[in-house]
Amino acid sequence: MINRLIIEFDKGLRTVLAQAQSVRPFPDRDLAEAPLDEQEKRHAAALMRINHSGEVCAQALYNGQALTARNPATEAALREASQEETEHLAWCEKRIHELGSHKSLLNPLWYAGSFTLGALAGALGDKWNLGFLAETETQVGKHIEGHLQRLPQQDEKSRAILEQMKVDETKHATTAITHGGAELPLPVKLAMKLSSKVMTHTAYYL
Repeated sequence: MINRLIIEFDKGLRTVLAQAQSVRPFPDRDLAEAPLDEQEKRHAAALMRINHSGEVCAQALYNGQALTARNPATEAALREASQEETEHLAWCEKRIHELGSHKSLLNPLWYAGSFTLGALAGALGDKWNLGFLAETETQVGKHIEGHLQRLPQQDEKSRAILEQMKVDETKHATTAITHGGAELPLPVKLAMKLSSKVMTHTAYYL
């Protein structure tokens, strides 16, 4: 367990400090940069920063859940989701830099809190672990849908990234349910939404 904790600590450092890599092609690779004024750039960058921080949280959640998962199949599903979240990190980070902005300064805090929450969810048992994964992905998908509506209309590059991310999040939620994820109690869902609002509002500016 000590060795696994060291490995997870290393993963956390890489997620927060290192540049993420993508195995798949970037979704916006064939799209030209659209003309955006400074206000539109700042707004688009802030939305992409929120999505990047959301992926940092997701990465931490899944790594924490996989650490305490009891079923090898559950752990494998979580690891696969975590790998795709790493690609999302790479896509969002690249787009943020293209828009002339920066990642959230609070990403280390988001990661630490989410990893702890994920480990606790995993310790409750696989059906709740997978249920937590499904609910997380469902809420993330709703956030992405909202951001797709709020992006500047001509920003097709950011839009292409978010649309592919939405496809992946839906797949993760379906996988979790298929593997036996239980629906979370309403108070837990509401608490997750509240914490998500705190993160999104803060990450828009910081």
